[in-house]
Amino acid sequence: MLIDLRSDTLTRPTPGMKDAMFAAPVGDDVFGEDPTVNALEEKIAKLFGMEAAIFCPSGTMTNQIAIRLHTQIQTEVICHKYSHIYLYEGGGIMANSLASVKLLDGNLGKITAVQVAESINPDDVHAPETTLVSLENTMNKGGGSIYTLAEVKPIRDLCQEKGIKLHLDGARLFNALVETGESPADWGEHFDTISICLSKGLGCPVGSALVGSKSDIKRARKVRKAFGGGMRQAGFLAAAGIYALDHQVERLKEDHTRARALGEILRKLPVVSEIFPVATNIVIARLDGITPEEFMKKLSDKNIKSVKFGKDLVRFVTHLDFGDEHLEEFEKRIKNGWL
Repeated sequence: MLIDLRSDTLTRPTPGMKDAMFAAPVGDDVFGEDPTVNALEEKIAKLFGMEAAIFCPSGTMTNQIAIRLHTQIQTEVICHKYSHIYLYEGGGIMANSLASVKLLDGNLGKITAVQVAESINPDDVHAPETTLVSLENTMNKGGGSIYTLAEVKPIRDLCQEKGIKLHLDGARLFNALVETGESPADWGEHFDTISICLSKGLGCPVGSALVGSKSDIKRARKVRKAFGGGMRQAGFLAAAGIYALDHQVERLKEDHTRARALGEILRKLPVVSEIFPVATNIVIARLDGITPEEFMKKLSDKNIKSVKFGKDLVRFVTHLDFGDEHLEEFEKRIKNGWL
């Protein structure tokens, strides 16, 4: 049995999701004529209390479209130094939007309104204009750490006061919401745009959505076209998103429970000096006396896959295709020769 914990992007469509995909009515989405894409966009926009949504191939694309909407040449984005938009999107902020970036530090990948206030550039010819703040929830490099609305509201208030747009990379936002009990609509009230990934914990094979105002999403369609993201009979993919929203949100709690158990198993290893707080489905282990490559090789020999996440860090992500039987087998293999 392969135990693959590299990412929650590894999930495969369930039988029910496949049935929904094959049964989907489709059309040409670039012409706005795919009924299933239209239904997904209407559904997710309504869910977040936003005016409109656009379906895209990836979360990187939805993030980069949002950045293009809210910046222009010689403007600046404020985000955490570990943000996905900065670290893992191929230099897209520069390549796609010609914008500058101001990187902030913060506990477990989160930033505060005080930090943002201190980082907004003055109206000065020497500095780029600050036009966008971007947050990430959950925070990948923070070990799946969660922003709460109480933490976001002061940032939202500051951005409104200063005329700055606020974007959320909500790739794993539903993981946060099933833990906090907050609603998508509550979050929609606080952001100008939100990117929602459907192909991580929600288990879809492809796709993300960007929600926002009608005017922003209208512009987003032109940007998506320029980015090469216009799809034709995309309803087969959109049907998976509808199914996931209807059937696979609450089950995210199961991933979190298994992640906490996984963290406790790893904590017992003599080569693990720290486990980041496990808030959702991401487990990050800090190593001592062994390199990530050596550690991962030992795991690979036991048919367990993980990813290097820093000079002394390894990441594990629980997901739809990692069940109780995999957790039990993981513990057996770890104990055999490790403890």
